[in-house]
Amino acid sequence: MSKNPEKKISIPENINVEIAGRTVRVKGAAGENSLTINNVAIGIRKEENCLILSAKGKFTKNEKKMINSNCAHIKNMIRGALEPYTYKLRICSGHFPMTVSVEQNKIVVKNFLGEKVQRVAKIFKNSEVKIHGDEVIVTSVDKETAGQTASNIEQCTRITNKDRRIFQDGIYIIEKGGKPVV
Repeated sequence: MSKNPEKKISIPENINVEIAGRTVRVKGAAGENSLTINNVAIGIRKEENCLILSAKGKFTKNEKKMINSNCAHIKNMIRGALEPYTYKLRICSGHFPMTVSVEQNKIVVKNFLGEKVQRVAKIFKNSEVKIHGDEVIVTSVDKETAGQTASNIEQCTRITNKDRRIFQDGIYIIEKGGKPVV
């Protein structure tokens, strides 16, 4: 065991952070995020323009890991409240022309590799999906829901039992947060 360190997170001026019990709510120009800290060994408090995470009682490696993880989540929430996270996906169809559409809270892919059955991907709440030609754009204030929605879309067109070098049809993530995926 070592001494009890604290992690400080600075809050930008145009961000409003509220703490209610174990829940942290971040509101900004782009939207609102919330996180519930489940570990009771971690304390969180707000002082002026800083959030401070610290361990209650004894301090071990596990508490340090939990503090660092929650600190990273809160930083992502603040960044998302300033500017939403954007994922871009490309629709690639070489063998059969597929049709991709948004219906309520899901994406429907028709005629994928000539299949009669539609493939469906779930869109998480707080995520917005737009289709422009052969690009699918996923935006959300929450990094986790944007990433999971993009992953669901990519996984719904996963090809099994065929040679991936020949059958390269599908929907693939090409850009995460403005940076191209290589």
